[in-house]
Amino acid sequence: MKTRDAVSGGFYLSVVGMYIYSLWYNIAFITKGADNLFSYDGYGGKFKYLTFWNHVLQTLYFCICVVNAFAGSDIPASKHPRNRSGLQWFRDILHATLAFPVGMFVVSTFWALYAVDRELVYPRELDALIPPWLNHVMHTTVLPLLLVEKYLVYHHHPRRHNGIFILSAFALLYLAWILWIAFAADLWVYPVLRVMQNHERAIFIMFLLMFFISIYLLGEALTKFLWRKEKAALNAALSAASKKKK
Repeated sequence: MKTRDAVSGGFYLSVVGMYIYSLWYNIAFITKGADNLFSYDGYGGKFKYLTFWNHVLQTLYFCICVVNAFAGSDIPASKHPRNRSGLQWFRDILHATLAFPVGMFVVSTFWALYAVDRELVYPRELDALIPPWLNHVMHTTVLPLLLVEKYLVYHHHPRRHNGIFILSAFALLYLAWILWIAFAADLWVYPVLRVMQNHERAIFIMFLLMFFISIYLLGEALTKFLWRKEKAALNAALSAASKKKK
């Protein structure tokens, strides 16, 4: 096993252990109210928060990474992706379209709003409910872990329009969910939306949707930059093969 493969395997096992434990702790011990989905107050329980969706998503993603590391394939950037296993294909799709964009979105928007006014996104009353380490697992370590994984493991990205379509569908699904909650339960999931006028909400939401797409493009560009030498080798091999056929 190559050194990079050994490091990525150890990295995956460590990260998946952290996510499984933190998700279990979140579900089992972070309770407020009763008879809701995993016991958060209000309509929809914890599932009304994108942070919780992302916590589940990152846990699922890194579990798939571990399974793929032992039972799938790891076709590098210098090889054609048609030889990938189904597990690696799914891992790559999930990373490019959801795990990286949603993870980066959660971290960047959370801390940006927190810096302006924490009451808009994480009221002080939550300090007594959520321990600091769990807050950082959900809102801080997500991004550096995804960046380290991008460096250690190459991900074959789908066609750009397909990738943006999947991410946009996810974003619109979540938007429809929180708008339904606002309509059905008269509850704005995030305080920042509650203090806005309707036209301000529309502008804010459109900005966030554009931000989502820009993160997808950033992830694609970052992958190309980090693995540019390997991709150049693949392009050279394909060019040489094409010339031989002629």
